[in-house]
Amino acid sequence: MLQISIDGKEVSVEQGATVIEAAQKLGTYIPHFCYHKKLSIAASCRMCLVEVEKAPKPLPACATPVTDGMVVHTHSKMAKQAQEGVMEFLLINHPLDCPVCDKGGECQLQDLAVGYGKSTTRYTEAKRAVVPKDMGPLISTLEMSRCIHCSRCVRFTEEIAGNQEIGIANRGEHSEILTFIGRAVETELSGNVIDLCPVGALTSKPFRFNARSWELNRRKSVSAHDALGSNLIVQTKEHTVRRVLPLENEAVNECWLSDRDRFAYEGLNHASRLKNPKIKQGGEWIDVDWQTALEYVRNGIECIAKDGNQEQIGFWANPMNTQEELYLAKKLANGIGSRHFATRLREQDGRLKGTLAGAQWLGCNIADLSDAEAVLVVGANLRQEQPLLTARLRVAANQGSKISVVAARKEQLHMPLAAQETLHPNQWAGYLKTLAADAANPIHAGLKDAEKAAVLLGAEAQNHPDYAAIYAAAQRLAEQTGASFGILPQAANSVGADLLEADSGSIAEMIAAPKQAVLLLNVEPEADVAGGAAAVAALKQAKSVMAFTPFVSDTLLDVCDVLLPIAPFTETSGSFVNMEGRLQSFHGVVKGLGESRPLWKILRVLGNLLELEGFEYDSSEQILHDALDAQRLPEKLNNRSSWQGEAAPAAAGLIRTGGVGIYHTDAIVRRAEALQQTSHAQVPPARVHPDTLAALGLADGTTAEAVQNGSRVRVTVMADNTLPPNVVHLPQHPVNAALGGLMNAIELEGV
Repeated sequence: MLQISIDGKEVSVEQGATVIEAAQKLGTYIPHFCYHKKLSIAASCRMCLVEVEKAPKPLPACATPVTDGMVVHTHSKMAKQAQEGVMEFLLINHPLDCPVCDKGGECQLQDLAVGYGKSTTRYTEAKRAVVPKDMGPLISTLEMSRCIHCSRCVRFTEEIAGNQEIGIANRGEHSEILTFIGRAVETELSGNVIDLCPVGALTSKPFRFNARSWELNRRKSVSAHDALGSNLIVQTKEHTVRRVLPLENEAVNECWLSDRDRFAYEGLNHASRLKNPKIKQGGEWIDVDWQTALEYVRNGIECIAKDGNQEQIGFWANPMNTQEELYLAKKLANGIGSRHFATRLREQDGRLKGTLAGAQWLGCNIADLSDAEAVLVVGANLRQEQPLLTARLRVAANQGSKISVVAARKEQLHMPLAAQETLHPNQWAGYLKTLAADAANPIHAGLKDAEKAAVLLGAEAQNHPDYAAIYAAAQRLAEQTGASFGILPQAANSVGADLLEADSGSIAEMIAAPKQAVLLLNVEPEADVAGGAAAVAALKQAKSVMAFTPFVSDTLLDVCDVLLPIAPFTETSGSFVNMEGRLQSFHGVVKGLGESRPLWKILRVLGNLLELEGFEYDSSEQILHDALDAQRLPEKLNNRSSWQGEAAPAAAGLIRTGGVGIYHTDAIVRRAEALQQTSHAQVPPARVHPDTLAALGLADGTTAEAVQNGSRVRVTVMADNTLPPNVVHLPQHPVNAALGGLMNAIELEGV
């Protein structure tokens, strides 16, 4: 350890630490712009100049390593004069129009100019102007004249996002921040450059001029859009969500947010929000009060359940529902005698049920993946499934970790990979089985030689018709190599649903043998259930379909006879259990829109109306206490399966892969306007290996019909030689949601 004195205070730091890091350890603030703890050192802004004894001139604190016995002064005459001079230079070309700047009130330059700058300037020449650049629908660059060239955005896209989409062109006062060849910034983490920008040069397009920072209320929350459980600061005004920012949590999302978590809030107040309970009478929808609607639901359940027909009632529950909501929903199902309750809405292979020792989870802490020495990921579209977890793996890979990927497509991950195997999905189970027995294989050896290693299964593996065989082979490989074994859950509370042992029925069974009554709990069947058209067809055969939903859609209006408006996660209290088994509770940040109510309150009242026991709750905290023993939660996380069956018969012909599009994962995201304008949200083509395309008699760039389970959708076919033969890469999008399962047989026919 090295000893350093800063402003008369002594502190010990490790070899290699910089002066600014030592100051932060002491709690001493040194002004800076270009420095960021997660990015490389640029030392370009020079705002952090400090006096170091025995040094002839001020030194940049961010780039000066500590030496033993160093004495630093951050507020001496030399340091203050240097900082004032730097600030004067920074403001030479900066437009001093803070009252009209969208960053006003939360601008780092504004704050430091007051604290460390001079009161007047000696420069009266005309200021330069910079032409705005188009960085896409999420980032506004209309005020690029304010840029001070700290290069934080440049370093972020290169080091964290992995693909340098932003750079600095020219020199001196002609320097400009711009994207390459006029392209938009397309990383799924792009919104972080808005937070990183210390001035008003890069701002949020959806939020631009929406509110002033001092007008906003700030509330803590947890993201409902993937299983990472990113911590959020939700900013509200007039009972609406206006902006979402990251709440730093080093163990979960560090200081970053994915664009999906950051911009999905636009969907919360979409025109399709359901504001009042509705009942269909004579083919017409009418608004009713809550008492009438709940009596209707009670009568519907009792009419179907009488005469021993309880098994004719099914529950389809979204795994992004809170722990409290799922607990009461399962309790309601048990109370009326139904065992048909499903949260795994895209699962096709239920053979693992009853063989697992506990809840399926990541198998390790999220933070462990940042310094894992070897990781094997099977059947995942990493960047669209887990954007921030991919960033952690990217950091590990750049530090020497051996990251290997087995998938049906060679995804561009922007990180050095030890191996990237592209295999037909029918080969995954066999490949893993062979890999477990082949100690000489570099992937096997890399896992076995590592002190900290992991084998992870992604969404495509979980939705595979032969998931049990893939799971068993991956588990065996982890055992052989000493690696941890886990899955990448598909929704915010998938692990929580497992902890409740919520699934007592199969969605596939309820589609194959339709029930007389179905309760949809925050589910849009055409988009959230495997085989959208088949799911909708099953619902049309029911006598009653009761939807508890925040949004109304054409499909729900068609198949349902009652719609009950429920509150999304921003309007209710609740809890999620993330992929590492971390229980995170949150409160509502705004009041419910219209007559919408939290789902747990609706279920509580419905339980009382049905005269069921155990529905006397006054708060979500009381429900959570009964739903989950937080102290025993870690021991319930166990991926061990005893399944020893045979592999399922492989489907012949073409197999569809691609998963669910990154901005089509849930109802809120699907309604976020800015996200839907990005390149990631556009209608995807059907990508096929050139040889397969030729065998089908189709040409690259032409139109074909994709056929699954009797549904037909027109698609553009594109040749892609990174795919194995007989694979069609076609991510789920609202345009093609009617097609069948995501890992099932598919046909392509010429038009």
